[in-house]
Amino acid sequence: MRHNSRLHHIGIGRTYAGTYVLLLVHGLHIRVIDAATGEILRELNLNPNRDYQPTGKPYGPQRTSPQKHE
Repeated sequence: MRHNSRLHHIGIGRTYAGTYVLLLVHGLHIRVIDAATGEILRELNLNPNRDYQPTGKPYGPQRTSPQKHE
């Protein structure tokens, strides 16, 4: 997406790779919508100082803490 002639990338997650999306933009407020189902995939306020808008989720597989056996 372009804002003030600058290209910004919006992360929505690997789960949606290849999914056609629609962007609803009002100023800096953005909604990413699945074009086929109408489901809102992500809603965010664009940070114009960053080229990539991360999802906020941690990278890689999630670790679980070891269970204590008594």
